Amino acid sequence: MKIYKSLEEFDKVNNPVVTLGTFDGVHFGHRKILQRLLEIAHNTQGETVILTFFPHPRMILHPEDENLKLINTMDEKIQLLEAAGIDHLLIIPFTRDFSNLTSKEFIKKILVDTIETKKLVIGYDHRFGKDREGSFEHLKQFGPKYGFDVEEISEQDVNDVAVSSTRIRNALFSGDVKTANEFLGYNYLLKGKVVKGDQIGRKIGFPTANLFIEETYKLIPSDGIYAVKVHTENETYGGMLYIGHRPTINGMTRNIEVNIFNFDQDIYNQKITLEFVSYLRGDIKFDGLPALKVQLTQDEIDAKAVLNAN
Repeated sequence: MKIYKSLEEFDKVNNPVVTLGTFDGVHFGHRKILQRLLEIAHNTQGETVILTFFPHPRMILHPEDENLKLINTMDEKIQLLEAAGIDHLLIIPFTRDFSNLTSKEFIKKILVDTIETKKLVIGYDHRFGKDREGSFEHLKQFGPKYGFDVEEISEQDVNDVAVSSTRIRNALFSGDVKTANEFLGYNYLLKGKVVKGDQIGRKIGFPTANLFIEETYKLIPSDGIYAVKVHTENETYGGMLYIGHRPTINGMTRNIEVNIFNFDQDIYNQKITLEFVSYLRGDIKFDGLPALKVQLTQDEIDAKAVLNAN
């Protein structure tokens, strides 16, 4: 997959079959569109092009809103779209100036002059352009003028899939990893750098790798204990992940720390990826570290049972 990070970088491609959107999650709903895109490209000897934006438009238009959390970082999205078989990914830097492009200007400048679109596939009720004024009707109106066809994924098809990024986010916020993973079609991922903690886990026999997540917009699931797969640079291990404020020791900050099974290596400053398999329990305040250790012993048994079954 070729990646372009500006309109100026984009190279001319053969018979472009195009779709556009943020594609957060690249979930089953999105794949309905991607499958149709690939099918048309195959039948017309064309090449698939996805047009997306970064940062997410809401980050620029509503910077005061800190509630927006995304399922994917851009790196994750790139990997998922490449795995889906997409030929070209155009990532347009989203700015306030860009947000002021009218739907007509968007169609002419980007879809026609830059990409030379031959076929456009969009999701049901997709909106674009300044104040989200652009619609399927606009595209149908201008398509014949500029020499491209447009196809909308039907409302019925969208409803049949019944998946949205919002539903997945809500599932993760409530710890419902099972539902989120089913909707995504893959296990939810969280990537971060291992940093020094206060090593309390080590004192009770459960050393943890503390994670720093660089992308502040990345969605962190609900507090609690999770069974996870831990991907280091070279290997994959089982583990149990803790997300929370460590109430047993009256912690003040929200921590993300993972106990990696059968592991004893120095991975400080390395990046690891957590793959969420199952939610085990909520965050609990115990009477002290001995009581916490007893519970962690049971958590380890539960996590290993889940991981062995998957």
